[in-house]
Amino acid sequence: MSRENQDKAYFISFCVEQYKNEKGLTGAEAMQVFNRYGVLEYLQEFFDVLHSQSSQWILADIDEYINIRKKEEES
Repeated sequence: MSRENQDKAYFISFCVEQYKNEKGLTGAEAMQVFNRYGVLEYLQEFFDVLHSQSSQWILADIDEYINIRKKEEES
């Protein structure tokens, strides 16, 4: 695994941990949410920008991304 891919994997696992703790979810439940709304792909695609932000900012960004995706589903 390349260094960049390893960094992304660590970052994504960090995000999952932070999200599950913030929302009171299990790891499996957090992964279901991330998979349903494409959060994993989002985190990987925008890693360069996101990984340098605070955990609070990242969680707020994930929430905003999920809310946008939910609205798209409703349309």
